[in-house]
Amino acid sequence: MSSSKEKGPLGSESSQENVMVEESRDAVFGEITEDGPNYRAVGWKGTAVLMMKTQIGLGVLSIPIAFDALGVIPGIICLIAIAAITTWSDYIIGVFKLRHREVYNIDDVGELLLGRPGRILFGAAFCLWWIFVAGSGMLGISIGLNAVSSHATCTAVFVAVAAVIAFLFASIQTLGRISWLAWVGLFAILTSSMFPPLAASPGACPFTKAILNPNFLLFLTVMIVTVAVGIQDRPSAAPKDAVWVSDYKLFAHSSFYQAISAISTLVFAFAGTPAFFSIASEMREPEHYNRALIVCQSVVTGFYIAVGVVIYYFCGSYVSSPALGSAGPIVKKVSYGFALPGLIVSTLLFVHIVGKYIFVRLLKGSRHLTANTLTHWITWLACTFSVTLIAYIIASSIPVFGDLVSLVGALLGTPMCFQPMGGMWLYDNWSKGKTHRTTRWKWMVCWSIFVIVAGFFLMVAGTYGSVLSIVNSYRTNGGTSAWTCANNS
Repeated sequence: MSSSKEKGPLGSESSQENVMVEESRDAVFGEITEDGPNYRAVGWKGTAVLMMKTQIGLGVLSIPIAFDALGVIPGIICLIAIAAITTWSDYIIGVFKLRHREVYNIDDVGELLLGRPGRILFGAAFCLWWIFVAGSGMLGISIGLNAVSSHATCTAVFVAVAAVIAFLFASIQTLGRISWLAWVGLFAILTSSMFPPLAASPGACPFTKAILNPNFLLFLTVMIVTVAVGIQDRPSAAPKDAVWVSDYKLFAHSSFYQAISAISTLVFAFAGTPAFFSIASEMREPEHYNRALIVCQSVVTGFYIAVGVVIYYFCGSYVSSPALGSAGPIVKKVSYGFALPGLIVSTLLFVHIVGKYIFVRLLKGSRHLTANTLTHWITWLACTFSVTLIAYIIASSIPVFGDLVSLVGALLGTPMCFQPMGGMWLYDNWSKGKTHRTTRWKWMVCWSIFVIVAGFFLMVAGTYGSVLSIVNSYRTNGGTSAWTCANNS
């Protein structure tokens, strides 16, 4: 009788060993061993949390301002249109990743589409995008710290504090571990504890984890402001010496640059798309990607519409930017107290994603990528520190939240969320039209081309509008100096 090792390939021990070897080797990270971090450890629920953290954050704080420029009805239509396009783009990322396992980030897509120049172009745009977003996050944190402390110290100090916190937490090695930070409470954030005994313990009840979730805290924060602006006498910026009636508009009559800047702000709110490449690469089961995507985009879109409509309806043109300051000084303190954990987690995630991208590019193909060697740690910390430093400089030198969000959304958000995904579909499906051009194929070709053209239009027009808005703001208000000590809350 032959031994089990000599049996057919499906039932043999050698076959099982081969499967284990294959599973321990990743197309991006190489061989994954017990000697180093496991980069393939994120479940679909953790994936949904990470997706939402790249979406819900800074963008939601500017949606009421965008509605003021567009009007309620055009604002909702534009928001839903951008949600639909970015959801399709997110879906294409999952499909493309399953077909091309070696793709880790958008620069890999650039090389497939345009060769080496495409890799350089897309890679540079990706890094700039997330560094600018991280800078916006640090600026948002400084606004929150100013609000809760009644401007206890110079704003430049608060920006530096935000940078230090972002660096410390972003230097956690894997997204699998960072996803647990979505269950870390306010206490854990304030004490800089990476492994909270309450929220992360196996015995913690689901309700405790839910209420300590920074996503929930940020959701609760915005809902506090949303309710407060409805029950208060008037928004904090409104005149105090007259009867207050909201001046909200169903259809606004804004100039072109104001409208296109508002649309760029909405793009920014949904522009977590480029991070989905990295998140999908660290999923334990990439086949469950769409499940996480549906949860993410459904929650995000509904949340954005509710917040944008309600806050703008009650505040009208006197809505603040960020929107958390619309309900008066007391509510502002409370709301920013709840929001800070969510803003911090979002910012550290942005820093981590860029740092991880540079880190993988530097050490790909080397044993140092997945082994806890001295080279591994020096390279990793150097990457996260460099990204944090550049983001800090941006946050300190362009301390205007609304204009910065609009500019980043137009200049870097659209080329990260629109054009590449249209090209990805054409790359995988164009050849099918040479043999059999179905009606569906023709429609998808038209749709992909539309997404590409729309992306270029929004990038050029939105950048023009945002720059013009910044120039007009400086002419009107005199601008805000770099590394300012002035209260930005």
